[in-house]
Amino acid sequence: MSADNYGTLYLMPVWLGDKGGIEQLPPENVVLAKRITLYFCEHEKTARHMLRRMVPEMDLSRLELHRLDKDTTAPEVMELLLLLENGRDAAIISEAGMPGIADPGARLVQAAHTKGARVVPLIGPSSLLLALAASGLNGQQFTFHGYLPIQPNERKAAIKRLESDAQRTGAAQLFIETPYRNDALLADLLAACSPVTVLTIAIDLTQPGGYVRTCEIAQWKREKPELGKRPAVFILGAWPR
Repeated sequence: MSADNYGTLYLMPVWLGDKGGIEQLPPENVVLAKRITLYFCEHEKTARHMLRRMVPEMDLSRLELHRLDKDTTAPEVMELLLLLENGRDAAIISEAGMPGIADPGARLVQAAHTKGARVVPLIGPSSLLLALAASGLNGQQFTFHGYLPIQPNERKAAIKRLESDAQRTGAAQLFIETPYRNDALLADLLAACSPVTVLTIAIDLTQPGGYVRTCEIAQWKREKPELGKRPAVFILGAWPR
């Protein structure tokens, strides 16, 4: 099939939490949400909720939503892409933030590129870039590592590797954790890292009570916070020499 026969696949960012209205999203996103009826998402309930936040008067019954998550097989991804045949536009909605970044939507984007379909990212919040921008760490060189290992020994070994890379290259090392394991991860960071290693914690970004704080491990040990089950981004780095 010619690439001209495919519609456009939009990457539609949403909020990073439960607070906030359409003033936090570009008007173009709202206009597209009103027009598009084909969506790909991890959970239909979340997607419907986000779309209703964007367009309160939306008739949800007219929407066609399809599951796209880590368990979606490669053949299923290609079947989803076929729904864009005959010029039908569609959008991916992530659980929070930007689709395709720490998000299974990237698999459909890959499939779209193999067929020459047009992919358009829309403006919106990305917790990783917001955290990095506000961290004061190296925004010229950085790596995102996703989730660290769950087992404590493996996790501490991974932390030591990231710390070594940060100190050797100066590049910022970004990673995330399932919120209920935030405090366990912080405990391992404080135990494994050198006192002079720099750690950023960005928590509940764009939400009331959210913050970004960067300081050395020694100071984090003196003023250890209770993170709780709140979305967070962690960054290991080093102050410029």
